Amino acid sequence: MHRLLAASLTVAAGALLAVGAAFGIVALLDATPEQPNTPLVHYDAPSRGQ
Repeated sequence: MHRLLAASLTVAAGALLAVGAAFGIVALLDATPEQPNTPLVHYDAPSRGQ
C-alpha cells in the first residue's frame, strides 16, 4: 500500500508540474515585447502633382 501511495503522489506531482510549466510557457508567449513597433524601412509617399 505504501508503494501505491508513493506512486500516486509522484504521478500527481508530475501532472501538476506539467500543467504549471504549460501555463508558464503560455504566459511567456503572451508577454508583449519591449521594443516599439516601428518599421525598419520607410518609403516616401509619391507626390501627386507631377
